[in-house]
Amino acid sequence: MKNAMTHLAAIAALLLAGPALAQGKAAPSWGPGADDAAFTRMLAASFKDKGIAKVDRLTQDETQAFCSDPEAAASPAAAEKRQRIEAANMATVKWPSDGKWLGDWKEGEKIAQSGRGNTWTDKPGEPNGGNCYNCHQISPAEISYGTIGPSLLQYGALRGGDEETMKAAWAKIYNAKSLNACSNMPRAGHMGILAEAQIKHLMALLFDPASPVNAKTGPAK
Repeated sequence: MKNAMTHLAAIAALLLAGPALAQGKAAPSWGPGADDAAFTRMLAASFKDKGIAKVDRLTQDETQAFCSDPEAAASPAAAEKRQRIEAANMATVKWPSDGKWLGDWKEGEKIAQSGRGNTWTDKPGEPNGGNCYNCHQISPAEISYGTIGPSLLQYGALRGGDEETMKAAWAKIYNAKSLNACSNMPRAGHMGILAEAQIKHLMALLFDPASPVNAKTGPAK
């Protein structure tokens, strides 16, 4: 029984660690060790199409494959490839069709709060949430937020609203890999998670002077 439990614990640890920690042969699309036959069989057997969630989500593009091997991605020798990948992602960014950057910050707050979407229980065409609070501090009134990403308090107040700043923020939301090839941030626009109007609402949350993000801080008078 003890040996069985140890074996199960080892399998669980491997699944939690993911392919990036595996050691072995030259890296294929899922990183070092992903060409192992047992891993390939496990991956194929563990997932199936269900609703809108399809197994093609397991297929990595060049950006994902590059960043699945963190040691190689961080290597000075990979700097040129990193720049090429960032340029390729930047080329996918679709700018506002009407030239307007900002929507309604109140709608942006709703999108930032919602983590709903893209599961097998969702229907095609249903709007997704941005799940932004999972990684960022945004409104000072919200006490529950993640810290994987930086705090966004005073985002617009500190940066202003010139064209270059707006473009950088839009590109970051639309396709974060355009500015950092191995960013942890989802490619919300590029992957079809958020629509143009939703990105505008999030931009307003960041830049609108009326947004709580840009509220003046300090002791009350």
